[in-house]
Amino acid sequence: MAEVPVYSKSQLALRNGQDKPQIWVAYKGIIYDVTESRLWRNGKHYEHWAGQDLTAELADAPHTQTVFEKFDVVGRLS
Repeated sequence: MAEVPVYSKSQLALRNGQDKPQIWVAYKGIIYDVTESRLWRNGKHYEHWAGQDLTAELADAPHTQTVFEKFDVVGRLS
């Protein structure tokens, strides 16, 4: 992976589709931009909120981690 910026949890939390227009989520320390996904409109995806690390929540999802492959990596979580 190319060098990407490092963001804190509080910086990630701002990218929730409400405080800032970007909609980002983290998984295993990598931050993905899900802004263009119709499933993340307004920063919410079913019972999940953007601006968070979703690593622990993926076990309950009906999909695997491959879902993140279609989104751009914007950074790493510090």
